Amino acid sequence: MKKQLSFAFSTTNLVVKPFLFSLISSFLFFLPQTAFAFPIYAQQAYENPREANGRIVCANCHLAQKPTEFEAPQSVLPDTVFETLVKIPYDKTQKQVLGNGQKGGLNVGAVVILPEGFKLAPKTRLEESLKQKLKGIYITPYSATKENILVVGPISGDKYSEIAFPILSPDPATNKNIYFAKYSIHVGANRGRGQLYPTGEKTNNNQFNAVATGKIQNIKVNEKQTEVSILSSTGETKLQTIPNEVGLIVKENQLVQQDEPLTLNPNVGGFGQIDAEIVLQDSSRIYAYLAFCISIIITQAMLVFKKKQFEKVQIAELDF
Repeated sequence: MKKQLSFAFSTTNLVVKPFLFSLISSFLFFLPQTAFAFPIYAQQAYENPREANGRIVCANCHLAQKPTEFEAPQSVLPDTVFETLVKIPYDKTQKQVLGNGQKGGLNVGAVVILPEGFKLAPKTRLEESLKQKLKGIYITPYSATKENILVVGPISGDKYSEIAFPILSPDPATNKNIYFAKYSIHVGANRGRGQLYPTGEKTNNNQFNAVATGKIQNIKVNEKQTEVSILSSTGETKLQTIPNEVGLIVKENQLVQQDEPLTLNPNVGGFGQIDAEIVLQDSSRIYAYLAFCISIIITQAMLVFKKKQFEKVQIAELDF
């Protein structure tokens, strides 16, 4: 009896364990996780997203160069919330090759590198209009020690081609490491998938080139991929596997050179970087400047009045 129970229990384990494993694996695969997002790649691989040469590391995977626009006030007062805007322009009618090989819309993401002391404004200090702009957008610090670096994405480019970043300026009165001065802001924004993974491996969002010089002997189209056989000049046959969605541009019996494109370039996205400046302004300086301007205006007016008065005296003396 004990042997039968033991056998039944072990048999149940053999059935249940693979089932649970497949269930958990499917759950982890289909559940959206931030670890699959491209900002996380930079956060995991780089302590600081801006390299010593000034380039933001997103450009290491997103090889195509695209424009990025950034709007921010020229100067701000201490301990105030102000809005910056990152614009990511691109043709929204274009589709990209997704990780599963299908065509879909482009996602976007951005990183804003603020000066030390500047950080993401807390929700309690945001105006209602700004809260509406941030609906559906989750901006996070780059790391626990880099609160001045903000990242967002991937999010839908169709909805969020313009991303607002609410920033809280520091106060030199409470932070002795902050000064009233001009500071630099570095912004990077990408649209679409990259051509490389952080490990250096190519994604399927790349143009495929011939591995050898020779003649295309055979092209075999399968359900998900195309096999291209190239007969090299040495008589060796080179086999290349190409995803069907990329778009083959060669034919059988065609002569090709090594590194000659065999497909169209499926990449429609890219990365752009822009720099800006902002001044942390002292309110007393503004008041002093206004007082100086007012004093100049009053002085000039008094000189004009004095000149008019002197002219009247000269006219009166001429009458005598």
